[in-house]
Amino acid sequence: MRSYRPFSFNAIWFLIAANVLIFVVTLVRPDAIYLLGLTPALFLHQPWTIITSMFVHHDLWHILFNMICLYSLGSFSIRLVGERNFLKVYFIGGLLGNIFYILLAYPLGYSHVPGIGASGAIFAVIGVLVIMAPRLPIIIFPIPLPISLWIAVIIIFLISFFLPGIAWQAHLGGFILGLIAGYFFKRRRRTYY
Repeated sequence: MRSYRPFSFNAIWFLIAANVLIFVVTLVRPDAIYLLGLTPALFLHQPWTIITSMFVHHDLWHILFNMICLYSLGSFSIRLVGERNFLKVYFIGGLLGNIFYILLAYPLGYSHVPGIGASGAIFAVIGVLVIMAPRLPIIIFPIPLPISLWIAVIIIFLISFFLPGIAWQAHLGGFILGLIAGYFFKRRRRTYY
């Protein structure tokens, strides 16, 4: 049986610090959003944005919501899969979410709109948890009672489809990666028992 080292916030605190640092940079230099955000029409000229966009946030509420989700859901995810697997899921999920954003940009008419935020990566973490701990109770604002993670995901997806300015494509790409990774983690865990 494989055992993971004790729970650590190192990876989560690193990601939060990097997101906050980039947020401060964009507050000082708002034009940095166009240099770091993923604009599908400019992707071939700015390929680094497929990664940097995961650290850029629009406003205080955007970064606050994402970092709270990263901290709470990420800490639980690390307990289940370990820090290294958590980081793999986070970054690969963020990349897949950004690929979905690029692929759907032209058909949906937003090829010149920069995609920003950690949501695709966070949805990958959520996807892992949906498979490995589907009944995990969480609280989402403004619902004051804990609800099942599955129900929370459905609510969040419904909201993201109807609110303008939310890159549901990145959410979907990250979530799909998370579901696949969660399936493999769960299956591998069973083989050790």
